[in-house]
Amino acid sequence: MLDPDPHAANRARLVAALSRTSGGDRSALREVYDLTAGKLFGICLRICRDRDAAEDVLQDVYLKVWNRAGRFNVERASPITWLSAIARNAAIDWVRSNNPSSVAATPGGDSWQAEPTSEELGAFETLEAAQTRMRLERCLDQLGPQQGGAIRAAFLDGFTHSELAARLSVPLGTMKSLVRRGLLHLRECLGDA
Repeated sequence: MLDPDPHAANRARLVAALSRTSGGDRSALREVYDLTAGKLFGICLRICRDRDAAEDVLQDVYLKVWNRAGRFNVERASPITWLSAIARNAAIDWVRSNNPSSVAATPGGDSWQAEPTSEELGAFETLEAAQTRMRLERCLDQLGPQQGGAIRAAFLDGFTHSELAARLSVPLGTMKSLVRRGLLHLRECLGDA
């Protein structure tokens, strides 16, 4: 008999913890922190490029989670996607407020300049995010079910290359190559869009 998917179990734990957090359960927020702090800190550190700042931003992220947990909708996003968006936006806001006259480069090579806050750009960013998501989905669909599914599982659901290789019964090197080639295709596809 196959073991239950550990990723699905962690996702369910995270959804339940967010639900309890929305009701004011502090131990549930601690569970959210324990399940996600490493990933969210990595996002903050990549964007802020300063460890102390990333730690401060991460603290702000969990304050926002405490205040906004009731807004999480499992039908609209996975919990880690929702939390990652909060971390990303908080880190970008920190960069903007601490470097108002400079251009900061993101890890992917894109740049942004100091602009109005995310609240002021809410509608525009929502539309832009939806358009980007549609372009990404179109490009992922071009990859086919195995390669597109592997990239979705790795980057949207948090699976490691090892976990994916085991699930698809392929060697680890094959999985890494499959994902790498898929990412190169995505870069080309999204660059053409």
